Amino acid sequence: MSEHEVVIAGGDLQLPGTLTTPEQARGIVLFAHGSGSSRLSPRNRHVAAALAKAGFATILFDLLTAREEKIDERTRALRFDIGLLASRLVAATRWVGKQSAVCDLPVGYFGASTGAAVALVAASSLPSVRAVVSRGGRPDLAGGALPAVRAATLLIVGGADPVVLDLNRSALEQLRAEKKLEIVAGATHLFEEPSALDAVIALAARWFERYLVADLAEPRAAGR
Repeated sequence: MSEHEVVIAGGDLQLPGTLTTPEQARGIVLFAHGSGSSRLSPRNRHVAAALAKAGFATILFDLLTAREEKIDERTRALRFDIGLLASRLVAATRWVGKQSAVCDLPVGYFGASTGAAVALVAASSLPSVRAVVSRGGRPDLAGGALPAVRAATLLIVGGADPVVLDLNRSALEQLRAEKKLEIVAGATHLFEEPSALDAVIALAARWFERYLVADLAEPRAAGR
């Protein structure tokens, strides 16, 4: 297992991140954190560590530059700019494709909160993205991009989070790719309850196992 601090660069863009690569990695998962969070999100780091142990490379990175984060602390506007943040995830995905250690790995996204919409919008424009997992996400914020998503998408919602559950059910109906909604009983938005985050990890690992690894040998469905 190797872990490196990296800088995702493209043009004037420079975003710090952490790339973790297990030996014989079978895929790579890029994380899109939620509004007001960062690559240091303890929940995303916990999930990323578990996925790395399961054989997936992971990259956690900041969606905003240091200057933009200072602006966002005052205005709280950039954290909800789904289009801008999705473009950063696209840039990070292209950066991954140029790194010799991971460039050949199948790509998946893990999005939390508003990061779920960011992941889905980015995936809608990148056919190379094979799977998306949302944790307590707001996929509804992806709007018109939902029908264009070709990646297999898993929406994980806490059973004690009824408003977000309804929003996820509505988004699920708009998705045209392989899709599933999983409800973690008793969990609230942040999945802070005992064993709730472990349930998320188990569901995410199975989904990536299926759609980043096992599905590689199978033809993709029409329109995917």
